[in-house]
Formats: sequence, C-alpha cells, structure tokens
Amino acid sequence: MKKIVSSLMLLISAAAIAQTQPPQLTEVWQPEPRIVTPGKTAADAPEDAIVLFNGKDLAEWQSADGQAAKWKVADGALTVAKGTGVIKTKKAFGDCQLHIEWRSPAEVKGDGQGRGNSGIFLMGAYELQVLDSYKNRTYSNGQAGSIYKQLPPLVNASRKPGEWQTYDVIFTAPVFNKDSSLKSQARITVIHNGVLVQNNATIWGATQYIGIATNQQHGEKEPLVLQDHGNPVSFRNIWIREL
Repeated sequence: MKKIVSSLMLLISAAAIAQTQPPQLTEVWQPEPRIVTPGKTAADAPEDAIVLFNGKDLAEWQSADGQAAKWKVADGALTVAKGTGVIKTKKAFGDCQLHIEWRSPAEVKGDGQGRGNSGIFLMGAYELQVLDSYKNRTYSNGQAGSIYKQLPPLVNASRKPGEWQTYDVIFTAPVFNKDSSLKSQARITVIHNGVLVQNNATIWGATQYIGIATNQQHGEKEPLVLQDHGNPVSFRNIWIREL
C-alpha cells in the first residue's frame, strides 16, 4: 500500500510541475506540413495525386505483356474487355493512398463469384476483391471489400448492380530483408462507399486462388493491376498518392 501511495504522490507531483511549465515546450513547429490542395469533391484528385485514368484514354496503362491496354473506354469509364487480360499501370507504387470507383453490370448474370467479378491487385500481388455482392451470397473472404481468400470485410456495404461504388484505400507495402525474408507484412485500410471494411488489417501474403497466401520478395514498388475475370466491370476516377 505504501508503494502505491508513494507512486501516486510522484505522479501528482510530476503533473503539478508540468502545469508550471510554459506551453511552448510541447509545441512542434518543424517540419511544417506541406500544403496540398484537395479536390473539390471526394472523387476529385488532390493536387499531389497521380491521375491513373482521366476518363479519356488508357495512357497510364498497359497489358501484361507491355503492349497497349485493350480495355474499352467510353462515357468517362474504362470497362473490362473479356479475354484481353489484365491491365497494369506503367508506373510502379509502394505505400499509397488509392481512390477508385467501380461498377458491376446493371444486367445481372450469374451468381456467386460469377457475378460482376474483377479485382484490384496492389503491387500486382495483393487483391482487393471487386464483386457484385448486393444480395449475392458467396464465401465471405471472396465478396466485395475482402482481401481475396484472406480477410472478409467488416460489413457488406455494396450498392445495387449498375450503381457506381467507391474504394478509398490506404496501403502499406511489405518490407523484405536483404536475404529475402519478410521483415514486415503488408497492411491495408479500405473504405467502401464511405464505410470502413478493412481497418489497418494485416495481409497474410500474395493472393492465391488455391492454397494459403505466401510472401515472396518483390520490388519496393510494383504496378497496380486490374483484373479481367470475364465480366464487363467498369472503373472511373482512379487516382493514387504515393506515401
């Protein structure tokens, strides 16, 4: 009891001394945060963002083989052209903030994983699932907002088929040691249509369709990849900030 009373007295004494100090002792003036002009709306790219799709062309994208991307561009959106394969950014990214909007087809065809399926692969390896999950039951770690075959979303925030949906993503890239062993895992926060669905979640490793995700060393920066899963899913307002 005496030790507890003594400790409390020391804490009270320290708090009392702190109140006598000038407030400037806890003010941090340097470095000064740089100024970034935000977009007029949440969909608009802030001043320091890289616009990956301007609604007009695929200048920032290419096919997996490095040739021109073959997806369709019309009415301010890019749409999967079935059978043409994935598209990937010409630039590579690591830690980032990503804004991307997507839309599953208004005409519902199929069910489960066959309905409005695509995916966003951060660093070409870690898939944030795109799927029409509006009244469409599938495995929880395969629905919209999931880290595919790993982390189910906290909730299902899906809009109806044919309506535009939004992902706002904060991604921390994994770090590897010089001997290729893993130093720290990738982490991700995802806000789906304004609702938090992944909260600084630890990604197990690179996405696998069969088997457990594994971590294999890759570059500090890698392209962003959009998946051709055979469904005419559309995307727009894609921008990214390097962190």
